[in-house]
Amino acid sequence: MLTSRTFLKRTRAGAVMKVVREHYLREDIACGAAACEQCGQQPGEPRLEAQPSGAASSLCPAPHYLLPDTNVLLSVITNVIVLQTVLQEVRKRSAPVYKRIRDVIANPEKHFYSFTNEHHRETYIEQEQGETSNDRNDKAIRVATKWYDEHLKKINSEETIQVILLTNDRNNKEKAVQEGLIAYTCEEYIKSLIANPDLVDRLACVSDEGKEIESGRIIFSEHLPLSKLQQGIKSGIYFQGTFRANRDNYLEATVWVHGDAEENKEIIIQGLKNLNRAVHEDLVAVELLAKDQWVAPSSVVLQDEGQNEDDDENEEEKENTLKSSVSKNMLRPSGRVVGIIKRNWRPFCGMLSKSQIKEARRHLFTPADRRIPRIRIETRQASTLEGQRIIVAIDGWPRNSRYPNNLGFYLRYLCVCSVDPPELENGNLEVGVHIADVSHFIRPGNALDQESAKRGTTVYLCEKRIDMVPELLSSNLCSLRSNVDRYFCMWYCHIVFLFKASLTYAEAQMRIDSANMKDNITTSLRGLNKLAKILKKRRVDNGALTLSSPEVRFHMDSETHDPIDLQTKELKETNSMVEEFMLLANISVAKKIHKEFSEYALLRKHPAPPPSNYDILVKAAKSKNLEIKTDSAKALADTLDKAESPEFPYLNTLLRILATRCMMQAVYFCSGMDNDFHHYGLASPIYTHFTSPIRRYADIIVHRLLAVAINADSTYPELTDKHKLADLCKNLNYRHKMAQYAQRASVAFHTQLFFKNTGVVNEEAYILFVRKNAIVVLIPKYGLEGTVFFEEKDKPKPNLSYNDEVPSLTVENTTFYPFDKVKVNVMLDASNIQHQKIRMALVEPKNSTGRSEVISDLNFKAPAHRP
Repeated sequence: MLTSRTFLKRTRAGAVMKVVREHYLREDIACGAAACEQCGQQPGEPRLEAQPSGAASSLCPAPHYLLPDTNVLLSVITNVIVLQTVLQEVRKRSAPVYKRIRDVIANPEKHFYSFTNEHHRETYIEQEQGETSNDRNDKAIRVATKWYDEHLKKINSEETIQVILLTNDRNNKEKAVQEGLIAYTCEEYIKSLIANPDLVDRLACVSDEGKEIESGRIIFSEHLPLSKLQQGIKSGIYFQGTFRANRDNYLEATVWVHGDAEENKEIIIQGLKNLNRAVHEDLVAVELLAKDQWVAPSSVVLQDEGQNEDDDENEEEKENTLKSSVSKNMLRPSGRVVGIIKRNWRPFCGMLSKSQIKEARRHLFTPADRRIPRIRIETRQASTLEGQRIIVAIDGWPRNSRYPNNLGFYLRYLCVCSVDPPELENGNLEVGVHIADVSHFIRPGNALDQESAKRGTTVYLCEKRIDMVPELLSSNLCSLRSNVDRYFCMWYCHIVFLFKASLTYAEAQMRIDSANMKDNITTSLRGLNKLAKILKKRRVDNGALTLSSPEVRFHMDSETHDPIDLQTKELKETNSMVEEFMLLANISVAKKIHKEFSEYALLRKHPAPPPSNYDILVKAAKSKNLEIKTDSAKALADTLDKAESPEFPYLNTLLRILATRCMMQAVYFCSGMDNDFHHYGLASPIYTHFTSPIRRYADIIVHRLLAVAINADSTYPELTDKHKLADLCKNLNYRHKMAQYAQRASVAFHTQLFFKNTGVVNEEAYILFVRKNAIVVLIPKYGLEGTVFFEEKDKPKPNLSYNDEVPSLTVENTTFYPFDKVKVNVMLDASNIQHQKIRMALVEPKNSTGRSEVISDLNFKAPAHRP
């Protein structure tokens, strides 16, 4: 049957032309139901199941097919009839969505059927005069639904199959019900699915009632397009760098400018509008502010804990606390984010902060990482999700939204050797550093190699480790054991050794200290220890730094595996002894591989910190009448050695802990892609990692380079491709950093368990930093660091006076300085499941405000990075 449609159309030239379109209608278009004998089904054609076995619904327990309108088509359901009318609308609105629907229709397992209702004689309708296209299409959908309903009643089956119209259009649903059709909103139907209640949050909030219009206010300035950013960076108007959010102050960040001069590498960003929706580790473009708008790094601890995202007055009050007067020499180059070059969005772990508004759909997600902003999440399952760990990914961050929006979420249920150093003819000593040859087992390109490269490093947690290589290699074949043959890479050959002894650091130290032990192994250890001290003195004389960072050790209950004791690790002479020979081996191998492969050597460097990094160390030392020089690593090392107080022996350790915080992160790099090889902390012109291929993939690559250099193995293309090596180094640096974060989180978790079981304790502590509204203290016994606040929510604010130059903080009549000794009462506060805290009450000196306790965030630093 042929119908035609005539309409008038205006051409580009302004003329009016008459258009006649012919529309063919057929009677042989199949309904798609497998049990239907009336329609001629084509062999192999995807069809609807004879007895639909889709999800059981409390709304419609009988077998049924779904017929969605355009807005609800992308639900996670089966046995769906997709009308031609709907497909055509989807195609107009979004080509990618249209393609996804076509792919689903083509998948036989989904049981989606495309019904060409626009060409079926009984379901095609004309658009009436004065009727909008949308109204006509809604009517066409209802007509097709009614035809299906009557058509399926003629099928001989055990139970009549119903057709359910899914629509979020209120008027369309009302008219469908009036016409005797079964119609539900998508939300109503999905909520009725007995076995899949979680599917409700996979739906877009598109119903009339569910549409929540964004507020008209504009909070942030518009991000510039990439083309303008590139032009601005090239002309020097903007600076490109990595956005680093401040863990202690959500209104402050720094941007490390790429490729700029050393002294101008850091730009401070302060204030919500200047941060302009950048997220930690995004690659951003920054515009430098005028000098009269420059700010100083804030000493205020600010955390985003509000429930109302429209609380502008509270936000302004917080930003004003950042702008208190400071001396001019404290001001730093400051800027604002003008555009995002590359997002670093990834899934974030955290917890839901349920809205206080009853039956609200919009809530805030609080990431476990404080550097990530809170994320607005829309869910109907807040009561179920509250208290659970969930994963959320950011979908976007509009200019008129205080927080980014989420895409969706899913639940989470929660080694040693014996050496006799013979004296050589020239009076030198020969020491063999024996490293298990992991590269003998892990060959380039095999499955082990690919997985090891992806992992990059072994992750050490408190009670376990996540190995980079299989346990058979890490704990057996490549691990030193007494009286067991092992395969090793020596400098000029591969050799099998029979090891006489495998000792722990403590066992080796006991042998060295014992006057009664004079066997060959003990004598060898004493000789090595004496030589190691000579090597260390030589390094220190050249300017190598000796830093400090408290590391903790847990003692676990053998049955419950809960921590029953917590102590800081005690380093012995044997730790230093082994470290010296490891450093010497790494430096020697670095020189060798760079000599043979000047463009392809995988090396490790430690950049010198910018001078501003040392400000907090210099000022803290000055408060104790000590001078710390930072002109060079040598000057720093010398002044740290001299910074001692007989009355305060722990002072030097505290200074070295602060000095560690001033350091930059050491990184891997390819020699052909960089000119600066220097390792600041070790005062070495070149360095690499060679001594631990069991736990670091960088060492495996270095082993392969060394093997080629000494003609013990052959090369392969990827080993001499500096661009691929550079990409590998990026992954290794990232994995190393993530491993540190995981280790820190593990320590924090086990410390919380310890205090949960221990209860309240009183311990001595030292002040590390003073802030404008808080002090940061360190409890040496536990290696526990906490931020003690002097302002509490809903309580009168005490008189606070902060001096940035000294630095010091006066609370009422009590003044606190860095390194002051205090006594605190420590217990676990588990009232906030997401961020459990250590509650500290200041015991000595007594707080003159009369308030008995303050809150301290549990804050653990990862152990100082190894060279």
